[in-house]
This record gives sequence, structure tokens and C-alpha cells, in this order.
Amino acid sequence: MKRIHLSLLIVLSVFFVQCSLSGDKAGEKATPQVKNVIVMIGDGMGVSQVYAGLTANKGALHLERSHFVGFSKTYSASSYITDSAAGGTAIACGVKTNNGSIGVDTAGNPVRSLLEYAADNGLSTGVVASCAVTHATPASFVAHQHSRSMEEDIAVDFLNSDITLFIGGGKKYFDARSDNENLLEKLEAKGFQVALNMDGIKKATTGKLAGFVADEHPAPYPERGEFLPESVQAAINLLKNNNKGFFLMVEGSQIDWACHANDKEAAVNEMLDFDRAVKAAFDYADQNPNTLVVVTADHETGGMALTGGDLSTGELKAVYASTGHTSVMVPVFAYGAGAAEFAGIYQNTGVFSKVLKLYGFGTDK
Repeated sequence: MKRIHLSLLIVLSVFFVQCSLSGDKAGEKATPQVKNVIVMIGDGMGVSQVYAGLTANKGALHLERSHFVGFSKTYSASSYITDSAAGGTAIACGVKTNNGSIGVDTAGNPVRSLLEYAADNGLSTGVVASCAVTHATPASFVAHQHSRSMEEDIAVDFLNSDITLFIGGGKKYFDARSDNENLLEKLEAKGFQVALNMDGIKKATTGKLAGFVADEHPAPYPERGEFLPESVQAAINLLKNNNKGFFLMVEGSQIDWACHANDKEAAVNEMLDFDRAVKAAFDYADQNPNTLVVVTADHETGGMALTGGDLSTGELKAVYASTGHTSVMVPVFAYGAGAAEFAGIYQNTGVFSKVLKLYGFGTDK
């Protein structure tokens, strides 16, 4: 009798193990491959800026939908406190570089960005920013220059790149240049639709697009209206036509500027505007389960400290330790396919390596 019971126990054990393995395999198959990646950078956005937005919005942010949260270490190769050029390059290209450098290593050698790897592999690519597209963070994904101040040269890098779409300010670096070249005409010759307002940007749903809404930088929120979330949606509408997938970088640029000015109200406005752009990306990921959204910052600005508030009224009190950047770790929020990879504490260069791994791209190109 004991032998029968033992045999039955063994059979049942094998059955349950096989069921468990089958379930695991089914789960593995159900995990979607990463096809689309949206990297969103809140320039200057630390934990305090996030919680300031949450408080002012009476206790809620779209960012709270995130599946996993990590932290990145932001120091650059040349400084304990990074600037946006080195911080953007670390995220875009996976290398620590000197402050002020765009898409190059410490020796000045060009380093390929996530956007360029995506283009190499046949994906559509784009950049959206609430500043000039030639500014430090967006430039880090497209250009390779030893100084962020070389915005006319950065504009030429945009022209010569394989990017599909870019939307932001900075038109003057393309058509009011010191060399009298008109890069807008050259963009059109390369097949770009050049749009100079949001109506034109929204109408461009196929092909290539260069969208400009300002000669230099778009106005602060709320003066610029819903430019950022609408541009994110417009970019997705165009880029999603590629069956191979897409890569999109979005920057909420002016959180940083508000905190440089120690302007709490402006920081909250910019944070909530960025959060509405995050919603557009998260909503797309909900409908397209092979999409990953990563939301992070290049650095924190201002040493913002929240000293009081009321979640029921949105009242907020804040003080600042600095008018410059700080060295603290910044959050990394991840949503969608592969989001679990972004839990933990790691270098800012880790965002690059994790995204590249999830795409399945090698680094030999």
C-alpha cells in the first residue's frame, strides 16, 4: 500500500512540475519583445520635483502608473556634478564624458547613440523637446561635437543624420546661420516635411518631419500650451508606421530652467506638463505591449526641498539649496515591455545598455 502511495506521489509531483514548467514557458512566450522604445528625460527632475508636481496636482501623477522604479548615478567623467551635455550623452550613448561634450567620449571620439543604433537596424527615430532641438540633451542623441555651444554645427549633424522626425525649437540654427546656409531647404531636399507650427506638425503622419515652433526655445508653460504632449502624440502617430519599430526621445526641458531660477510655480507647471506627455507615451504602451517607456532625468537642479504642503488643496512650500545642478541620484521610471530591467541602482550609462539589450542590438556597428 505504501508503494502505491509513493508511486502516486511521484506521478503527481512530476505532473505538477511539468505544469509549472509549462506555465513558465507560456509566461516567457507571453512576454513581448521590445519593438518600440520611448525615452523621456525630465531635465533637472529629481524626486522633489516629481513630488512637487504630485502635491500640486492633489496627490496624483500619470508617472505613478510606472511598473518599476530605479535610480541612476549622474556624475560625469570630469565632474561630481554633471551638466546636461554629459548627462544626456551618458543616457544616449552609454559613456561617461566631460561636461559640455555632445555624443563624444573623453578623447573627443564620436560615440553612437541609441537613436543611431535604432536607425542602423531599420527603425524609425525621433526627438521631441520643449527647447531648441540643438540644445544639449536632444543634441546628445543625434550630434557629435566637443562643445554644446556649437549649435550651428549640431544643426548640420541633424541634417546629416538618419533621423526620421524632430520637433522643438531652434529654427534659427537652420535658417539664420552665420554661414548663410539654409538648412531648411536642404532638409526639404532630403525628403523632410518642414512644419513651422503645430497644425503642420500634426498633419505630417507619414514620411519625415522637421517641426519647428520657435526660432530658439518654445515659451514656458502655460504660454506654449499643450505643445509637449501634443508633439509626443504627433511623433508617435508618424513613427508607428514602421513595422520594425521606433525609438523616440522626449525631453521636458524647462523643469531645469525653472529650478535654476528657484521658481517653484514654474517648476510645478513644467513638471505637470511633462507628466501629461508621459501619459501619451504610457497610453500608447497600453495599446502596444511591445513598447517600453523609460522616464528619467539627466540630473537634479536646484537642490529642491519640500518643506510643507497639503495634498487636498495642492498647496506646496519649497526651498532651494542652489541655483545650479546637484549631484544626487535621479529616479528612473519604467513602463511596459522589459520594464523590470530598470529596477535597482546603476550608472546613468546603464539606461543605454539596458535599452540596447532589450532591443537585441549588438554594439559592433
